[in-house]
Amino acid sequence: MSSYLHRDDFGLCPISVDEIEPGLFLGSLAAAKDIDTLHKLKISHILTIDTCPLPRTILDLSHLKTKFIQLSDLPKEDLLSHFNDTNEFIENALKGGCILVHCYFGVSRSSTVVIAYIMKKYQLSYSEAFERVKAKRHIVFPNQGFVTQLKLYKDMNHTIDASNMKYKLFRLNLASDRVRKVKILPHNFIDLIQPDPGLPQTQPHPNVYRCRKCRRILASECNLIVHQDKGSKCTKTFFLEPIVWMNVAQNTEGKLHCPKCENKVGSFSWVMGCQCPCGTKVAPAFYLVPSKVDYTNVVKNVEMTF
Repeated sequence: MSSYLHRDDFGLCPISVDEIEPGLFLGSLAAAKDIDTLHKLKISHILTIDTCPLPRTILDLSHLKTKFIQLSDLPKEDLLSHFNDTNEFIENALKGGCILVHCYFGVSRSSTVVIAYIMKKYQLSYSEAFERVKAKRHIVFPNQGFVTQLKLYKDMNHTIDASNMKYKLFRLNLASDRVRKVKILPHNFIDLIQPDPGLPQTQPHPNVYRCRKCRRILASECNLIVHQDKGSKCTKTFFLEPIVWMNVAQNTEGKLHCPKCENKVGSFSWVMGCQCPCGTKVAPAFYLVPSKVDYTNVVKNVEMTF
């Protein structure tokens, strides 16, 4: 299918649409708002990634199935977390129809979604999928934040792996940006705060960090966010995921105290982060001071089950 491109009275946004694969079209808002274009391309599904939904004149069309993701074309927007849903929507659309994926110009947001679909379908890297889509629509150009997200998507084997540390760090950075703006951790990021490893568990992690004063477990090794110092794992500061006992959801920064003996064991900062003595800057940062804790593999908090 050749490229459709002409100007209509939609302000600065031209009607622009290209067929990336049979039945999969990538284009502009103007294309999605133009009933003649939709009819000509036999569009049955529309996936919108924009700040505003399509007008009722389109949404009310009985033969169309639509999906709307409210999102701006900014590097710190989280498009990655939507990839599983957008891929499923595209796959279902192509089973018996044609789909138009669009944002405003069809350059960054919608192209990112289509590239993610191509990556998963053909098990490609970002660069391979980008070149394949660009060959069909030469103006595709995801912003740098979306490129980083697509590369992380490849690292997670083309799925969303909530346990992947790179993905956790990605979302921690998104959360940091939100906390900077609203001074509190938004509800949709509460899942980033990990369970307290000091409470009884049926399968506790064998390697833990304890308060040196009272021996209370503060973190498991799996909570550790590792950084490198001259090519080796740095142990000058223990950076962690946020944990329930830290009480970090209501404040942007503060001290960390052992929940049992109240001894100061570290600090946290959502916004400013912390510079490790090795020189590495970590932000956001939730950390234990090595002199305040002990590392041990002696498990004592096993919850007995019968």
